[in-house]
Amino acid sequence: MKRLTAIKRLKTTWTNSEPIISLLRILFGLAIYSFGVYLTIYANIGLAPWDCLAVGISLHTPLNYGGAMAAVSLTAIVIQLLLHERIGIATVLDAIITGNLTQLFCDTSPYPENHSLWLGIVFMLFGFLFIALGMYVYMSAECGCGPKDGLLVAIGKRLPKIPIGVAEVLLWAVVTLCGWLLGGTVGIGTVISTFGAGAVMHLFYTVIHFEPKKLRHKSVIETVQTLNRFN
Repeated sequence: MKRLTAIKRLKTTWTNSEPIISLLRILFGLAIYSFGVYLTIYANIGLAPWDCLAVGISLHTPLNYGGAMAAVSLTAIVIQLLLHERIGIATVLDAIITGNLTQLFCDTSPYPENHSLWLGIVFMLFGFLFIALGMYVYMSAECGCGPKDGLLVAIGKRLPKIPIGVAEVLLWAVVTLCGWLLGGTVGIGTVISTFGAGAVMHLFYTVIHFEPKKLRHKSVIETVQTLNRFN
C-alpha cells in the first residue's frame, strides 16, 4: 500500500511539473533557434530572408532589427489567427524573445567580422542546422509554433502534397523579395538560405522522423486551463 501511494505521488509530481518542463523546453529551443539566426547573420555573405525583411523594415522605421523582427512576428500571428490556427504560448514567447535575443548575440559577439566566403557558407549551413534543431525542440512541446514557423506549418497544412521544406522555400522567396524591395541586403547567402535552409530542415526532420504537420498544439487558453488544473 505504501509503495502504491509513493508511486502515485511520484506520478502526480511529474504531471504537475509538465508545464514547467514545457516552458523550459520552449525557452531552450528559442535560444538555440536565435543562435542559429545569429550564425547566418555572422556569416556576412547576405542576409537570410526573414532577416533581410527585418533589416529592410528597420531602414524605414525607428525600429532596430529586434523591434522589426517583433513586428514581423506579430504580423505572422495575425495571419495565423485569420487562418484559424492555434496560437500557443511558444508563439507569443517567440515574438518577444527571438529577434531581441538574436540582436543580443550579434551585439555581444567577441569575434571579428567575417570576410571569408567559404567560411561564411560553413557558418550559414551550421546556422540552418541550429535553426532546425531549435524549431524541433520548442515545437515538440506542442505549445504552439513560433510566429514564422507557425505560418509555415499553416501553409503546409493547406498544401498537404507539398513537402514542408519545399513550402518553406516558396515562403522564403516571397519574404526575400519584400526585404530586397525595402533595401535589405541580398547576397549569395540569401540565395543559399532560400534554397538551402528548407532542404537542411527537411533532411534533418527526415533523419529524426519528425513531422511538424502532425503536431497538435495547445493554445494559450488551453495552456492556462492546464495550469489551473494543476494548482
